[in-house]
Amino acid sequence: MNFALTEEQQMIAEAAHQFADSELKPIAAELDKSGNRELLLQKLKALAELGFMGINIDPEYGGTGAGTVAFSLAIAALARGCASTATTTSVTNMVAEVIQAVGSEAQKEKYLPKICSGEYAAGSFCLTESTSGSDAAAMRTRAVREGDSYILNGSKLYISSAEFAGVFVVWAVTDPEAPKGKGISCFLVEAGTPGLIIGKAEEKMGQKASVTNEVVFDNCRIPLANLMGEENRGFRIAAGELAGGRIGIGSLALGLGLEALDQARAYIQEREQFGQPLARFQGLQWQLADKYTEMEAARLLLLQAAWQKDAGLPFGPAASMAKLFATEKANEACYTALQMHGGAGYTRDYPLERMARDARITTIYEGTSEIQRLIIARHLLG
Repeated sequence: MNFALTEEQQMIAEAAHQFADSELKPIAAELDKSGNRELLLQKLKALAELGFMGINIDPEYGGTGAGTVAFSLAIAALARGCASTATTTSVTNMVAEVIQAVGSEAQKEKYLPKICSGEYAAGSFCLTESTSGSDAAAMRTRAVREGDSYILNGSKLYISSAEFAGVFVVWAVTDPEAPKGKGISCFLVEAGTPGLIIGKAEEKMGQKASVTNEVVFDNCRIPLANLMGEENRGFRIAAGELAGGRIGIGSLALGLGLEALDQARAYIQEREQFGQPLARFQGLQWQLADKYTEMEAARLLLLQAAWQKDAGLPFGPAASMAKLFATEKANEACYTALQMHGGAGYTRDYPLERMARDARITTIYEGTSEIQRLIIARHLLG
């Protein structure tokens, strides 16, 4: 198997690394401390102008068209600078991919250029509800057809970027009498639509600049033309696109884990105890060796899943394996790196405490580690 990157993939990865180093690392602590929306929006606009908001979107609609491997490389690189920015970028790309995959030609022409160009600061993916997290098919939000419109009522929880999203991809029940998961449809709802209400931002443990809100639909009227795909067959869309999103979150975790280990490697080479650098102690050497090996394995799993998606092959189980392994091992890498810093790692003088908090959510959103194990087991057992 040829693991060499194409020239385009290398260019995108290098551009993302440069942006992370020059634009994100200097402000990551400020974004974590204050959640500065204006500063984050500036960086999102700059990323859009560089082509990072439509990495796998056809250039016909303003995208880069570089594929999923390039997307994985870019998100991993951006996460090294700021996990909040990387999350927003990943979710916005996922929203664009949903529209490209199942939207009508009119929907693609209307919304994709706005997402890719940064006219829309972000896109939001509205699936989770208070009573249907991992069990997404148990959602209660309803969409009732009335004349030339659908009327949406219900609420969604933990929605990334809701405060500044330009468009929302929303799932709602259109046939409550259908078997579970069979009567769900997918819709596009524009920001500012009457009846679309954005709730307060959640106060989170990490990724604080990545705004997360409740989204309420109160007699929210949208035109029939905003239905994506076929009525009552929207849950398949969610299942398919979540698999792609798992590549993004796994890549984000990979970037966090690698950056944490790089920070630890530099620290133990400089810090001296018992008359010698910490890097000379075999116990720390072996920990570092183990964690870098695990991150390399995570990278290969992610690239395999991304390659399968780009090749048009079934990639769901591979994406679950990659997401499960990358996020769990990235959490371990962050905590190991923090431990290597000793008490200093527990302070905000170093970025490790932020990275450890930012990494924690990666085993939860876009499908928990437990759900990934369930998907993998079902695949193995037929």
